[in-house]
Amino acid sequence: MIDIRNASLSYELPDGSRRSVLESVSLEIQQGELVYLIGPTGSGKSSLLRMLYMDLTPEEGRVRVGDYRSDTITKKEIPYLRRSLGVVFQDFQLLPDRSVYENVAFTLYVTGKSGAAVKSRVLQLLARVGLSHKHRQFPHELSGGEQQRVVIARAIANEPWILLADEPTGNLDPRVADEIHSVLLGLHRQGMTVLMATHDYRIVKNHPSRTLALMGGQVVEVDPKTL
Repeated sequence: MIDIRNASLSYELPDGSRRSVLESVSLEIQQGELVYLIGPTGSGKSSLLRMLYMDLTPEEGRVRVGDYRSDTITKKEIPYLRRSLGVVFQDFQLLPDRSVYENVAFTLYVTGKSGAAVKSRVLQLLARVGLSHKHRQFPHELSGGEQQRVVIARAIANEPWILLADEPTGNLDPRVADEIHSVLLGLHRQGMTVLMATHDYRIVKNHPSRTLALMGGQVVEVDPKTL
């Protein structure tokens, strides 16, 4: 499902030098797995996720997601890849001038869906994340946890086969973080592949699963019980 082979990535610094983020990273993730990606801020977790939805291209090596490869994918194919992925961001990225319903519906409209099918799907999604009663409200009227639930509903609107969650609980207090993580665990139990980048080791220890750590540009598998 996901196969990264010898991928390296670096960023140019203001002085013209380059900072290495990933160095010959290789990993595989199989269908139906729940995988945590841990590491301190700046270790490259978000960069690795961005490579998976082809927002970044490795300078060396390659990334394969399903049938799409970083070394052969065309610009026209990238939107189709992204429709097969759901992405949950730490900072929500909701449309402030649209209601909860409209934020989720927008994702369906851009893929060509319309009419009663959209309404039925949006209401189903909001029920799935426990927000049916908030469908008329706007993002600024919601708590952080409620906004993140909207983001999750939007991310799974097109029934992606993998969900990428980039620090989905990073801005939330522990109680709300646990609620959001429960939603993600529920999706995984229903068969969705979930890759979650996090620095919240408490969540990883309380709900252990396969855990990958980014350290010094390398990915190593760790026992979550040792965190």
